[in-house]
Amino acid sequence: MQRKFTRAIFPGSFDPITNGHLDVIQRGIKLFDELIVAVGRSPIKNALFTPDERVDMISEIITDMPRVSVESFDCLTVEYAAKKNADVILRGLRNLTDVQYEFQLAMTNRAVAGVETVFIMTSEQFGFTNSTMIREVAALGGDVSNLIPQSVYEKLRIKLKK
Repeated sequence: MQRKFTRAIFPGSFDPITNGHLDVIQRGIKLFDELIVAVGRSPIKNALFTPDERVDMISEIITDMPRVSVESFDCLTVEYAAKKNADVILRGLRNLTDVQYEFQLAMTNRAVAGVETVFIMTSEQFGFTNSTMIREVAALGGDVSNLIPQSVYEKLRIKLKK
């Protein structure tokens, strides 16, 4: 019996993308035939980078990952998943707080749209970090160079100087 092709989306704001996100991408592509990093446009988040800037930053990082692509979207995640014929939503988990929130979201997505969610626990060295914290620490002059890809770190430094 031939195995079914599986497309997954990994949605998030990625403002900016972190080494934790990159860890989930690298481990997630081992599970799926195709992985789309889906940069969302959240009306409730105060973004530092535009969606296009985030797509460009991620595109640079994934150039050596042949089955990974990146796009932005401006609708409900489940609507985007349906448009892309995605079988799965990939999500990273860092801690128990994430588990509670993501569990509720996954149950809602399955009830509303019939789409499954697959969770990957982030590697322990990334379990404490998120994009918001990285933006805040960097804005206050802290060194976040070990928490984000080097190319993203350079763009973050430039953005914060403006």
